[in-house]
Amino acid sequence: MSSVPPTPLSRVARRLPLTGVLRLGRPSDIWFKPALSAVVSVALPNFTLLVLGRLDLAMYTMAGSLCALYAHNRPYAARARALAWVVLGMIGGLAVALVTASLTTAPVVLVTVGALMAAVQKALCDATRIGPPGNVVLTFISSASLFAPQTLGQVPAHLALALAAAAWAWLVGMAPGLLRPHGPERRATAQALNAAAAHAATGGTGDGHARTRAAAAAAVQAAWQALLSTGARTAPRRALERLVVRAEVALAAPADADPERLRTWARALCGTGPIPEAGQTAADADELLGVDAETTAPHRPWWSRLGPLTPIVVRTALGCALAGYASLALGVGRPYWALVTAASLYQANMTLTWKRGIQRVVGNLVGVLVFAAVAPLAHASGLALVLLCLAFNFGAEALMGRNYWLGSICVTPLALLVIEFAGHHEAGELITERAVDTVVGALVGFVAAVAVTNRRAGDRIEHALAAVDRAREGAARLLAEDRPAPAALESARRSLAAALVDLRATADAASGEWWQRALPQERVVLTEQSAHRTLAATIRRQGLHAPASTGETTEDVRP
Repeated sequence: MSSVPPTPLSRVARRLPLTGVLRLGRPSDIWFKPALSAVVSVALPNFTLLVLGRLDLAMYTMAGSLCALYAHNRPYAARARALAWVVLGMIGGLAVALVTASLTTAPVVLVTVGALMAAVQKALCDATRIGPPGNVVLTFISSASLFAPQTLGQVPAHLALALAAAAWAWLVGMAPGLLRPHGPERRATAQALNAAAAHAATGGTGDGHARTRAAAAAAVQAAWQALLSTGARTAPRRALERLVVRAEVALAAPADADPERLRTWARALCGTGPIPEAGQTAADADELLGVDAETTAPHRPWWSRLGPLTPIVVRTALGCALAGYASLALGVGRPYWALVTAASLYQANMTLTWKRGIQRVVGNLVGVLVFAAVAPLAHASGLALVLLCLAFNFGAEALMGRNYWLGSICVTPLALLVIEFAGHHEAGELITERAVDTVVGALVGFVAAVAVTNRRAGDRIEHALAAVDRAREGAARLLAEDRPAPAALESARRSLAAALVDLRATADAASGEWWQRALPQERVVLTEQSAHRTLAATIRRQGLHAPASTGETTEDVRP
């Protein structure tokens, strides 16, 4: 274990940033996939209701259709399971909301139920690591449904509509697998290769090498997670595994890696052609033995991650409730907008929550101006209303990856147009209420985040440091043996790599807390350096450091 003394318990207040909050990033490699999925999943139910003259029911089908936004980065076998759980969560939340709405119309009760549901949705989405768009869509649907006039007799039919739309969304999400069954795994592997190439280009010592190392380690870990979740060990999957091994080698010994070869392999994975063959060696066979061992090893259940999420879940419940109550006190007719705004703020730490609050306010205020411009067209006909909703669905998913505020410019008019399905509303009233609720939700939600501090963030760094030390010592003991078992050596290396990724994520999350004890930054750096050296020694001991063969492709590993 590390001999570095514990960090003093002094408290420091960190400055919340303003610069760069609205800066646009690069779009996701697959930005068009969730955008097109959203359009297709929403289009069929909405056009069907338009033909039937029942657009007033579109809110319920939208609940199911929006399930198509999830799990686009997962392999199709894992995506099928994840989407099924999303559907269950969406329909379950909708059922609770509709039954509650049919039993009471007391606004305080409805806000309270909505806040509690938002906290549960936040906890489940973060613990299961479902990924974007996380809990916000679920919270929007359940909170809005709480304020929809309802009777108990109507609930089954409305749930059936949502379930039918969700089944269609599930099919939409799975359909690309018919044409490119290994697409998500190929993308994850390509991202790992590109990230490793970027680190190799620094030689391990150049400008930005610490940043590129962290990014490459996270990308490699994500690629392994994608490959290990696919189930069957097919020829394409084994070929992808060997490519990820090459990325790991570049991460461990960047000075000896060829960045251009890594990028060439990554480019080849972006199409539908054969998977590049990185070469099969005895060391690769040992690597695959280790992968087999990890696949069969027991994994930590998702509910074991609920404990560390307690501060964020409490922030969500308190912030959403107070935001809703404040909206009611101001006489706003739709307090769920303030509730959803508060729910959307809470990120891994205070700094990220602060940034999300600014992005949410800017995006929503610009979005209400966009709604003011398109409202006359939306009121022209049902067809125009449906087409505008499809356009904003596409825009929201296409732009969200650049920056949250940019995507919110489309989300805001979309949310306002959904209200128009039930009947015409005065545009000025909707705009005013949405603007007020946005500001109220952001302010009250952030105050709740400040009030509920994450005092255990520093403790989690200590646990993460200890986990890295244990994994490093385990690998070192194997390295000291004359003939360590290949599977054991591979398992130890993978455990150490995963512990390092977790340490970096934990340290990043803790460093963004506004009021937190001084963090053991020096210990983190020294522990990472020691673990990286052990990883490099493990790579060399396994023989993976040897140059890979230069074979280009093989026809037996087509996607």
